[in-house]
Amino acid sequence: MTLATANASGTSLDVMKAIDDGGFSSTQKLVYVLAALAIVLDGFDGQMIGYAIPSIMKEWGVTRAAFSMAVASGLVGMAIGSLAAGVIADRVGRKPVLIFSIFLFGASTAMIASAGDITAIATIRFFAGLGIGAALPTSTTLTAEFIPLRFRTMAVTTAIVCYPLGGMLAGLVAGQILPVQGWRTFFVIGGMMPIAYALVLIFLLRESPKYLARQSARWDELRTLMARMAHNVAHVREFTDGVVDAARQGSLSALFSKGRAHDTLWLWLAFFMTLLSIYSAFSWLPTMLTTEGLSPALAGMGLTAYNFGGVIGAVLCALAMNRFGSRWPMTVWAAMSAVTAFALKSISVTADPQTFLLGLGVHGLFITALQCALYALCAHVYPTAIRATGTAAALSFGRLGAILSSFVGAAMITGGGANAYLNLLGGSMVVSVLALIMVRDHIKPKA
Repeated sequence: MTLATANASGTSLDVMKAIDDGGFSSTQKLVYVLAALAIVLDGFDGQMIGYAIPSIMKEWGVTRAAFSMAVASGLVGMAIGSLAAGVIADRVGRKPVLIFSIFLFGASTAMIASAGDITAIATIRFFAGLGIGAALPTSTTLTAEFIPLRFRTMAVTTAIVCYPLGGMLAGLVAGQILPVQGWRTFFVIGGMMPIAYALVLIFLLRESPKYLARQSARWDELRTLMARMAHNVAHVREFTDGVVDAARQGSLSALFSKGRAHDTLWLWLAFFMTLLSIYSAFSWLPTMLTTEGLSPALAGMGLTAYNFGGVIGAVLCALAMNRFGSRWPMTVWAAMSAVTAFALKSISVTADPQTFLLGLGVHGLFITALQCALYALCAHVYPTAIRATGTAAALSFGRLGAILSSFVGAAMITGGGANAYLNLLGGSMVVSVLALIMVRDHIKPKA
């Protein structure tokens, strides 16, 4: 067993240091897998609307502009859910927030199957968005707080890559379900899986040890958990997480104190622009491709290729960050996101669809990986007491870019077709390059 790191009296354990310096136990690995699966379901349900829009538009005879509000309402819910989850998770714990958020987006997604018009879809999507938005930062924070420091960047980044993996799986399911059983069955399937998983998490998921260290009434629970993680805590009387300034835990104002304001603002800009581009793809890429003349099945493959590229790219980016730190890998990935988007303008969607879909996969390789890496950067920039709040606040501000994509994406397709749409994807990433360069506290390279 790993010996607990105690103070001079031998009765106090710094949980943060013990985890950072300790091993990677089976308990920690289980939590990592459970959080990753939660993100897979988050990505599945979060991207379902993008695959379903062409089918619903055809069945109901509605326009892209009419659907913008339904897309935006879900993203508004995600923004609110992201921010609220961070504050609540820092106060009541990560586990209950994650379980409730998964159940909420599962139940709401299933209810979309009974919607009779766009207004109903927009209303239900708002509540689904609350859960989808809350689950992602909570899962990320939980992962970061269970994983030793030497594995943390890789673990957080590979957990976040499960979001595009979920989107890719949604695309594969959509290809089988939408043409045969329709979009209502598609949403029933997408809703029932998270509901079942939320019940599983009640029994298997553990609360964050760093959170428990700040709750003296739950130290017996923490003592048992630390023992399962191979730490000898038999003689420990007091637990800490290495954080002072406890009165400001979970406070948004703490993100702008002690010199954090500079990096907070630039991180928010990077999230805003990256999510503007990504959600323009998640929400409107299949619609853009059908507008250019591709079949619904082939158009759906465009978003699947985009997500598949993101899975590969996130792993490569995580490996680069693990070796070289975050500054240059993330800057290069952002720059290549812009370059590949602009390069797609030279390929005809109708004349050479296979090459265009391949190009979308390459573009997704860079930009989706960048989004995953941003969470790892947040986990580095903010200390434990405000980590969930910091990550959630950055994502919530980024959701404003996603909300903007609901209207701008549709307008670009309507007004300028594929070229204008690709300008949106690439132009937003040029700004992200600047924002990432300006962040000061990047993850350091390995010595």
